[in-house]
Amino acid sequence: MPVSRVKILVVGGAGYIGSVCAELLINEGHDVAVFDNLAEGHRGAIDPRAQMIEGDLCAQSSIESALSATKPDAVMHFAASTLVAESMEHPSKYFRNNVANGLNLLDAMVATGVKRLVFSSTCATFGPPERIPIDETLPQRPINPYGESKLAFERILRWYDEIYGLRFVALRYFNAAGASENFGEDHRIETHLIPNVLKVALGQQSHVDIYGTDYETPDGTCIRDYIHIVDLSQAHILALNAPKSGFYNLGTGGGSSVREVIQTCRKVTGREIPAIEKPRRPGDPPRLVAASAKIKRELRWEPQFQQLDTIIESAWKWHQKFPNGYAD
Repeated sequence: MPVSRVKILVVGGAGYIGSVCAELLINEGHDVAVFDNLAEGHRGAIDPRAQMIEGDLCAQSSIESALSATKPDAVMHFAASTLVAESMEHPSKYFRNNVANGLNLLDAMVATGVKRLVFSSTCATFGPPERIPIDETLPQRPINPYGESKLAFERILRWYDEIYGLRFVALRYFNAAGASENFGEDHRIETHLIPNVLKVALGQQSHVDIYGTDYETPDGTCIRDYIHIVDLSQAHILALNAPKSGFYNLGTGGGSSVREVIQTCRKVTGREIPAIEKPRRPGDPPRLVAASAKIKRELRWEPQFQQLDTIIESAWKWHQKFPNGYAD
């Protein structure tokens, strides 16, 4: 169902997912403004058709001014710290950025009368799942400050809806991957598997590490859920039309192993891509896959690019075009 034309403030719109969401929103005829402090995002990742507002959620006055100036119909919130390992070393950073700064956004929305929010959450709020795939009925028991901070904000959203009528949709997912025609994945600290494998194909790294080959999976390596960035962005756009507040998990229902990702990258790129096997990392579950039946049923989400080779082909095309990311 198409979303009627609206104005959206994309908070964190210079980052990986936010940049593609902004691009697709504009392509569909919506007015878009981007709010970002450029600490992790890139100026080159901002669609030139979008209005850019440089600001920081750590100051409520900054985001409140942006909301007053743009008068959006809704906000998409992508601004967050997202590295699990870092959250175990610096929990304060994660609770400040993901909870306290998020509260500044919510309070600014209440002050300026903006009543709709689409929130980029994570399946890390569930912790090690009781069953696979992970659906919305499972208990949420995060095992790191990153997941805990996202869950805390989810709970805050429910109260802001009840008390202030701030309608929200929180979308939980694991591994966004791939690229649009113009925007792709370029993190200052790259922890994601696919871009790191493609760096080997580009000659920027000598090999890729495989952490653990003795898991209870078909090939002994961890299985993760990879979702195309365009499909993920479409889910955020559909969430603008949600009739009520809610939480939705996003995934393929299947997942791909580390070996499958590396082998598919070899096939797509035509490069050798050496891999070195290393011991398991602490806390890596064997399999993490999200279910998407609820969002397909209620919001009519229909992913178009679920095949792993399609996801990797789009990423490879972008990385070949921009081998140094947004530094190009």
